[in-house]
Amino acid sequence: MLEKLAGAPEKVNTSPIISDEVKTTTCYMCACRCGIKVHLKDGGIRYIEGNKKHPVNKGVLCAKGSAGIMQHFSPARLTKPLKRVGPRGSGEFEEISWDEAMKTATGWLSRIRNEDPKKLAFFTGRDQSQSLTGFWAQQFGTPNFAAHGGFCSVNMAAGGIYTVGGSFWEFGEPDWDHTKYMMMFGVAEDHDSNPIKTGLGKLKTRGAKVVAVNPVRTGYAAIADEWIGIRPGTDGLFVLAIVHELLKADKVDLEYLARYTNASWLVRVAPGEADDGLFVRDDDGAPLSWDREAGGTVKAQSADSNPAMVGEVTLPDGRKAVPSFHLMADRYLADEYAPDAVAERCGISANQIRSIAAELADVAFEQTVTLDIPWTDWTGRKHDKMVGRPVAIHAMRGISAHTNGFHTCRALHLLQMVLGAVDTPGSFRYKPPFPRPAPPGPKPAGKPEHLGPNQPMPGPPLGFTAGPEDLLLDENGGPMRIDHAYSWKAPLSAHGMMHMVIRNAWEGNPYKIDTLFMYMANMGWNSSMNTDGTLDMLTDKDEETGEYKIPRIIYSDAFWSETIAYADLVLPDTTYLERWDAVSILDRPISSAHGPADAIRQPVVKPDRDVKAFQEVVIDLGYRLGLPGFTNDDGTAKFPGGYPDYLTNHTRGAPDIGPLAGFRGADGKGAGRGEPNPDQLQAYIDNDCFWSHELDESQLYFKHSNKDYLEWSASMGFIPNANQIVLQVYSETLQKFRLAGQGHGDILPPEEERARIVEYFDPLPIWYAPFEEAAVQTDEFPLHAITQRPAAMYHSWGSQNAWLRQIHGSNPLFIPRALGEKHGIEDGDWVRLTSHNGSIVATAKLMEGVNINTVWTWNAIGKRKGAWNLEEGAPETNKGFLLNPLISDLLPDKKTANADPVTGQAAWYDLRVRIEKVSAAEAEDMSTSRHTALTPPKSVVDRPDILRYGKKRA
Repeated sequence: MLEKLAGAPEKVNTSPIISDEVKTTTCYMCACRCGIKVHLKDGGIRYIEGNKKHPVNKGVLCAKGSAGIMQHFSPARLTKPLKRVGPRGSGEFEEISWDEAMKTATGWLSRIRNEDPKKLAFFTGRDQSQSLTGFWAQQFGTPNFAAHGGFCSVNMAAGGIYTVGGSFWEFGEPDWDHTKYMMMFGVAEDHDSNPIKTGLGKLKTRGAKVVAVNPVRTGYAAIADEWIGIRPGTDGLFVLAIVHELLKADKVDLEYLARYTNASWLVRVAPGEADDGLFVRDDDGAPLSWDREAGGTVKAQSADSNPAMVGEVTLPDGRKAVPSFHLMADRYLADEYAPDAVAERCGISANQIRSIAAELADVAFEQTVTLDIPWTDWTGRKHDKMVGRPVAIHAMRGISAHTNGFHTCRALHLLQMVLGAVDTPGSFRYKPPFPRPAPPGPKPAGKPEHLGPNQPMPGPPLGFTAGPEDLLLDENGGPMRIDHAYSWKAPLSAHGMMHMVIRNAWEGNPYKIDTLFMYMANMGWNSSMNTDGTLDMLTDKDEETGEYKIPRIIYSDAFWSETIAYADLVLPDTTYLERWDAVSILDRPISSAHGPADAIRQPVVKPDRDVKAFQEVVIDLGYRLGLPGFTNDDGTAKFPGGYPDYLTNHTRGAPDIGPLAGFRGADGKGAGRGEPNPDQLQAYIDNDCFWSHELDESQLYFKHSNKDYLEWSASMGFIPNANQIVLQVYSETLQKFRLAGQGHGDILPPEEERARIVEYFDPLPIWYAPFEEAAVQTDEFPLHAITQRPAAMYHSWGSQNAWLRQIHGSNPLFIPRALGEKHGIEDGDWVRLTSHNGSIVATAKLMEGVNINTVWTWNAIGKRKGAWNLEEGAPETNKGFLLNPLISDLLPDKKTANADPVTGQAAWYDLRVRIEKVSAAEAEDMSTSRHTALTPPKSVVDRPDILRYGKKRA
């Protein structure tokens, strides 16, 4: 040994030949959607690396992306279609052929379509094919369609789209190259992680200040220059206190507000009248402002007006009006928004709030960024420079998943507008195809006149309401959808309310359904509020008939998850490396602020099991059912080549817009619009499976008012015309609903809903205590409890992954050290956490970087015994846990959804709890009695003691 150590150093081959073929595709280990290169050896997957040419990650790849190989080789993969033969939840299935599976599904679905299409509830989870699945639901004729957004982040999306015509994350990003001050609100570590990490690296290199507003200091917050450990659910109050300070100090960009927002638009002041709070308009419907020089009204969007921003005016008809800025300033200058008034509730100091406001003002107004780029605004005015406020805000689910989340998101965008920091150099920037008008089209379809046997709906099931006339209501004013979306329960529910589907179907509220059809939605475990209650609902039977209250459940997924056991028919999906897929401009593209982009996935390998990609199944079902969008007039299949055929040849709306924007037209040289190109998919493959377009320099900023950009966006089909997109300081849409709540108009809410509509549909952002906090005794439940997703996990998928499990095999309950010491809790102790909805046990871990009134854990690490084909004694099933059983889908009144009253967003983060130390024996008793172990079906492969991908590859 000594001789060897003394000798020449061992030679290590740092560049071994690991593959005989390399294919590019798009990662699906999270929603970042990075470009990857998959190395193959002897036809098997050997290695995954980032693609340096890809616009999203530029070669960077995280732990999840690298571990995609172990996702593909997971022993939890389903291998055959399954039909339930035992009771629901027993896991007793028999293997069937695909022919039988498709005939069974077609039989169930065709009967529904022949009788009453809305008795199909079609809800998908984390798929990225919503333009396809939504189109399928429209063709089937059911309004009961949605994806995961309603229980994830619809507040963020709707709050942004209804305010500035875009939103954070997938619809917008910070100007990483020019911002000097960035604030992150509620940003977790798993979403968009590679671009955020790269961007933060740029900021830290340039010396820009990063402020993290989050109850927990992990991940991005851990490297922030300043951490604001806010109390959950008070972000909006904190932001409005900053607005108060800016208004008080007169640090407001009035020129920006006058030119690009509706801050100068006159709002009628007529309490008790039907048009109170609506904009004053001329005979053509154009909104009006008060011109200070002319001393009268002018069109608000006049190029050369000098609009008044404050002061009450008397209109020619003798009635009164004020600019919306006047209403906004009057509200937030009130003492109730002063830092001293809000600090204790927010859990931070008043001085810290004042300090942040002063820093924002200094950077925005004293450190402007000027780019020597000429541009033309929507009026035709020429500007020789682009001048911006280098303050950028980025926010994610942490602010969204509260019952006050919609208004919190609006408050964030209001702060940006007050600073003049929306799509300027250094600020928040839109990603094409955004911005869009606020609110945009289309309207949701699903009114009574839209529905009938064997007929498609005239429009998509999801959309944007602009007033009570757009709601989906039955003849009695009740919900038309099973989830109550677009009803008076949640009028702006742009993503649906997936978290209410199972409860409402179980209750038959507002009607009984026949079949629940789900895809990639683990509603029997981590994707369900009130998990225990949800499992009871899935297995509950009608006492009179003995049949399940939810008669039939079809479920498609690639893995043996907790929910598979509750399905009647299981359609096994492929892994993402075995199928075609599209990250579509029609859905959630991979664009950046520099230009639009989309991508495909191509099959890197063929499945070695009897499975089919869900998209292929949907298209086949569409043909078998005779849905017009999938069947020719002569009865033949419209897309005989399956999903690739659909991606290439499907168009909608305009006849030259399809799922993929790149390489369009017969010659493949078109972009955005163009007739189908038979070689389009090959063109994507030749271009590393993506398409991107770089905007011209003159189009990069002020997209909401940039003539060159607006005309280009309209030519691409992103927006209906090249008109200015006006940012909404004041929301007339919300005021229309409020007026209905006050008894004005033809479509009125039920009497019991009116006070709720009036209170929460305020046209200016408001803050109110989260509903659960207001409903429980806070001395009985003194703590907040929240979850975050770790960088190395994504929902429940990661916890079956042999590599990622080594990073997060179990999850403790993280407790503020001072709180733990108060209760005599040390690291590793067992604790019981109790809410108004139930109790769970967990092991404790003390830490400093968390709000003193908050406990938290990683999300979706805990697994049910027997699920995901994990080994006996797996830490995920013995020490891992979920907060979900503590979170109720209903508020303590047992009548009202635990959801935002505007959008219906699930309020995961409003949870209030108490904590107590328990013995290991008590913990064992609680944990083992909660759920019996699941037994994997025979078709799930035998689990090896050690999962070696090399052996599997060979």
